[in-house]
Amino acid sequence: MREKLELLERRRAEAELGGGEARLKVQHDKGKLSARERLDLLLDEGSFVEYDRFVVHRSSDFGLEQTRVYGDGVVTGYGRINGRLVYVFSQDFTVLGGSLSEAFAEKICKVMDLAMRNGAPVIGLNDSGGARIQEGVVSLGGYADIFLRNTLASGVVPQISAILGPCAGGAVYSPAITDFTYMVRGTSYMFVTGPNVVKTVTHEDVTMEQLGGADTHAGVSGVAHFVHDSEPASLGAIRELFRYVPQNNLEEPPRGTGRDPRDRRDEALLDVVPDHPNKPYDMHDVIRRVIDDGEFYEVQPDYAGNILCGFAHLGGFSVGIVANQPAVLAGVLDINASLKAARFIRFCDCFNIPIVTFEDVPGFLPGTAQEHGGIIKHGAKLLYAYCEATVPKLTVITRKAYGGAYDVMSSKHIRGDFNVAWPTAEVAVMGPKGAVEILFRKEIGESDDPAKAMDERVNEYTEKFANPYVAAGRGYVDDIIDPRDTRPRLIDALETLRTKRDRNPPKKHGNIPL
Repeated sequence: MREKLELLERRRAEAELGGGEARLKVQHDKGKLSARERLDLLLDEGSFVEYDRFVVHRSSDFGLEQTRVYGDGVVTGYGRINGRLVYVFSQDFTVLGGSLSEAFAEKICKVMDLAMRNGAPVIGLNDSGGARIQEGVVSLGGYADIFLRNTLASGVVPQISAILGPCAGGAVYSPAITDFTYMVRGTSYMFVTGPNVVKTVTHEDVTMEQLGGADTHAGVSGVAHFVHDSEPASLGAIRELFRYVPQNNLEEPPRGTGRDPRDRRDEALLDVVPDHPNKPYDMHDVIRRVIDDGEFYEVQPDYAGNILCGFAHLGGFSVGIVANQPAVLAGVLDINASLKAARFIRFCDCFNIPIVTFEDVPGFLPGTAQEHGGIIKHGAKLLYAYCEATVPKLTVITRKAYGGAYDVMSSKHIRGDFNVAWPTAEVAVMGPKGAVEILFRKEIGESDDPAKAMDERVNEYTEKFANPYVAAGRGYVDDIIDPRDTRPRLIDALETLRTKRDRNPPKKHGNIPL
């Protein structure tokens, strides 16, 4: 027995070396951690339990029979984050460039199946050169097996992807299906085709960083939700995410542990919204003064800055926050903002996370670029997401709520549960000046003093419509509140909505305007 145990220990040690010490050194020289070092940072200390450490590939073509490494380039198993079960796979670039083989894919599929069976999140740490070319179509089949599981798991258990090295070709579509993608500046890349192919086909001369680097996907394409300067920071941020999201679609999200008083009133909220309706302000100042301890876990902060999305706790309740950002493009809705918010809302609805909306929106962005880019169908995605969501939906109108954007932003008409407005709110079809120019164009043009006539009509329209009282009179907002009462009123509403029952008509699935 002792001899056999010694053999087991030797083979375990061999498996933990991956591609060997030389390749591990190269990995470290690139500023990258090994597959196992990443798991050590991600998971609670000593909690990782490995599966399939002795699996090897089964191919003998192109000399592969001479390169069989225990684990075959991916470390899989389960562990815990803050004591909560998660399933993980960590690709090992030191073994054949982390290329995906049949056995490699089978290992990933095993942990994904277990995650679905046991109702636990899946976290994938990606660092791979793509499909193992020597295995041909077998490796492509392995990718498809993973994609199917990503799709079936969507909305059932949270799926998180960290891109910690190259992720190219078909490999990119698994992270694209998952809920959130994390990237690291300088070391992680995602693209369907690399710079060399791009240059051959389109004659564009582009670097890997420009084509598919972390900042490109965080700020331009919107593919990445979070970007960090180091792997430890990225892995730490993933741990932080699990303060807000549940294990699966049947569980409630975790409660916060903050000590912020539930009845706290913040005097500074009286001065956040400027007196002039066209003057910008930072909606972060509102959010942080309302949520617990000012801790806002913002999603996609570098993309579509005219809308803010993120997680927070409010009276201990985990909530998803969607907020127009007047400091960027006046908080207008455009294609990118609609996509960003719609995706986030649907995640929250999947996983029983109430949605709190802070609204200050002048409308949808006009122009040929938006119209030709499909703002109609993309804006409809945001509308669809809000309409479809059955979780508690709370809305605070801080200032403007104009036109169709008023309808879209979780209005009472699309099953908003708790809708309130500050006294500064303006709920109308459009701004006073624009409305007057349409309604009284002829009258103003024929007057002796057009400027005076314009001012009089603008003041009349403002007094009559650019306020929250008409909407309140119709019951379209439940109350007009003192801004200082925003936090206690939202928390009280969340308490009352804990037992909310709402459902959509029976159907296979809706046809969202993709």
